[in-house]
Amino acid sequence: MSASRRSGTTDELGPDEPEQPERDGADLLAALLDGMDAALCAFDADGVVTHWNREAERILGWSAAEAVGRQGFAGWAVRRADAGEVEERLLSAMRAPGRQVHEFALLTKDGGRVLVRTQSAAVRGPDGRPAGVYCAFSEVHAQIDLERSIALSEALLEDASWGVVLVDVDLRPAVVNAHAARALGAGRTSVLGRPLGDLLAQGVEELESALTHVLAEGAPPGPAEIWVSVRTPEGERRRCWRSGFVRLASPLAEEPVPLGVGWLFQDITEGKQAEQEAALLRFRTNQLHRAARAAAECEDPAEAAVVHLDFALAGFADHALIDRVVGETGPEATGPEATGPVRLMRVAATPSGAPGPSVPAATSGMPVRYGEGHPAVQCVERAGSVRASAGVRAVPAERVRQWATARQWPADTVHGLCAVLRSRGRTLGVVTFLRGSGRSAFERSDAVYAEDVAVRIAAALDLAGAVEGR
Repeated sequence: MSASRRSGTTDELGPDEPEQPERDGADLLAALLDGMDAALCAFDADGVVTHWNREAERILGWSAAEAVGRQGFAGWAVRRADAGEVEERLLSAMRAPGRQVHEFALLTKDGGRVLVRTQSAAVRGPDGRPAGVYCAFSEVHAQIDLERSIALSEALLEDASWGVVLVDVDLRPAVVNAHAARALGAGRTSVLGRPLGDLLAQGVEELESALTHVLAEGAPPGPAEIWVSVRTPEGERRRCWRSGFVRLASPLAEEPVPLGVGWLFQDITEGKQAEQEAALLRFRTNQLHRAARAAAECEDPAEAAVVHLDFALAGFADHALIDRVVGETGPEATGPEATGPVRLMRVAATPSGAPGPSVPAATSGMPVRYGEGHPAVQCVERAGSVRASAGVRAVPAERVRQWATARQWPADTVHGLCAVLRSRGRTLGVVTFLRGSGRSAFERSDAVYAEDVAVRIAAALDLAGAVEGR
C-alpha cells in the first residue's frame, strides 16, 4: 500500500468477476501518483488521509502505510498547536471554487520542519457534492529564494536610494536603475551600451581599472571612493562616488562564466567636500599660527612680512608678490598724489622659475609698470580682494603665456588673487597669490584666507615703515 488505501475486497468470486478491473484501475492510479514529481495526498470529507504518494514520503519521511488512515495531520505531520489552522485551510477547499494556495510548515518523521506550498481543490462525488480534498505540495525554499532574488533585483533597480549599474564584460552599462541614471545625467535607456568615457569626463580610467580588476580577480575587500566629472547638458559636474563591486557569473554553467560586474555607488560629494574644507581650514589656521610665531622672532618687520608670505604659500599658491603703494592712495588719501593713478613698487616676491622662499626686491624706487585695469590696481582702488583667471576650461598654452605676461606675472600663471594690505585705516599695498596650470581657480574661501594673511603682512609693513621714519 504505497499511494492509496487498498480495498478490503477478496478474490472469492474468481479472476473473471467484475472486481478485477477495479483493482487494476486502483493499481494504475497508485502507480501514476507514485510516479509524479509533486507530493500528493488526499483527504475524505471527514479529513482522513486516503492517498499518500512516494514524493510525499520522500519529503516528510512518512510512508503511505503510516500516513493513510490518519485523521488529518495533527500530532504527526504538524504541531498540535497548528493542526486546527492547517486542517481548516485544507478542508476549506471543499467549500471554495478552484484551487486554494497556502504555505505552512510540516513536520518530518525525524522531527525536522519543512516549509511547503500547497495547492488544494475539492473532489466531487457522483452526486456532485464534495467528497474530499486532494492536495499537492512541494518544498518552497528554492521557490522563495528565487522570488526573493527577483524581488531584490526589482527593488534595487526601481526603489534603491543608491546607484546600481550592471556593466557587461565590455565595460558598458547593460542595466541602470533610476538613481544611477539621474547621477549620470541621462535617461535609463540612453546610457545602455555606451562607453563610460561618453558619460564621464574625468575618473573614467580609475573606474574602468576597478571594473577590469573585479572581472579578473573578484570583488575588492571594501568600497572605493572615486572622484569623477559627469558630462551633463549644463556642463561637467564634479562628484565623489563611494563604489562597491561584485562579479556576476552565470549560475547555469558548470564553469563560472562571467556576465559582467554589478556596480553599486552612493554620492558622498557633500560629505567629502565638507571633510576637505574642514581639513583645509585646520591646515590654514595652523599655518597662520606658525607664521605668527616665526615672525615674532624676526628683528626686522619687513622680514616678518616675508615670513608670513612664505607660510601662506604652502599648499595655497605657486607664487606670491608684495607690492607697496608709492605715495598715498585710497578714499582716505590726501596730498598732491591723492588724485593720481595708483603706483605700486615691488617689495618682495618668490622666485619665478624655481621653488624657494620669498626674497626682498631690490629697492630701485621705480614703480611696477602695471597697466590700467590690472588686478593689483583694481584691488587698491576698491580696497578689496580681486580674482583673475585666464580661463576656467582648457586654455592654449600660448594664450596663457600672453595673458600672464601682460600682467607682469610668471609665464605659467593661470589664476591670480590680489588682497589689499591695509593697516590703521590706510592702504599700504597689495599681496598677490598666483597659481599655475593644473591648479584650480581661486574661490571665495581662498579670498578670505588671503585677506587674513594680508592683515598680518600689512601690520608688519606698517611697523617697518614706522621704524624707517624714525
